[in-house]
Amino acid sequence: MAFTLATWNINSVRLRKGLVAKLLTEEAPDILCLQECKSPVEKIPMEVFSELGYTHMVGRGQKGYNGVAILSKLPIEDAGGEDYAQLGHARHVAGRLANGLTIHNFYVPAGGDEPDREINVKFGQKLDYLTQMRDAFHAAKPEKSILVGDLNIAPREDDVWDHKKLLKIVSHTPIEVEHLAQAQDAGGWVDVTRKELGDGKLYSWWSYRAKDWEGADKGRRLDHVWATPDIANAAHSSRILKAARGWEQPSDHAPVFATFDL
Repeated sequence: MAFTLATWNINSVRLRKGLVAKLLTEEAPDILCLQECKSPVEKIPMEVFSELGYTHMVGRGQKGYNGVAILSKLPIEDAGGEDYAQLGHARHVAGRLANGLTIHNFYVPAGGDEPDREINVKFGQKLDYLTQMRDAFHAAKPEKSILVGDLNIAPREDDVWDHKKLLKIVSHTPIEVEHLAQAQDAGGWVDVTRKELGDGKLYSWWSYRAKDWEGADKGRRLDHVWATPDIANAAHSSRILKAARGWEQPSDHAPVFATFDL
């Protein structure tokens, strides 16, 4: 069984349903994991996606904020969703394919502006969320699983446009990078994108604040595709569709792809 999977922080699935349809039409991944849907599940415009062959969906949603969904051409069943850090947010959903493969779709909290939990509650919530992810993976070691999503951390020096300048900027601080690494190590997760594409500058997010985002190219790799060791070698054709950041009224994130032969 071979399938292509994409992950994309869409920044409102209803506002950008046309962009989702464009991606599904032009790139045709078998599975698309969306984050920051900003919609209750029942209001996700599935009629648009179903017409394109994506007749299956699992998701968790809420009005105006957060929200995760997995759109699929392949039959997929709901495999649960965790409320790590007990925030009451729709930030995780898992789906299971007929072959037993589990797909985890995450939207990790952004963490606010100040990297100090004493003065910024949101930063503390982010660290707590990652800690509980770590503990969950320790308690039940995942197998035959893929984890994708906007993890809101660019862990490597070549995941940001300037490592030294961003060391004190939320998403690249050492404490966040360490928390993410602990969660990754606890599950034995393999960073599929880096495993295949290797070293070098690689970004999936460019701020709306930059008018010439492409020319300045001050990006960060916040969106990730991980796999458990038992299937990591089955991944290939990893890529980031940077062009999508330049579409009309775009998300500030670009989709990340990987194909698996299982």
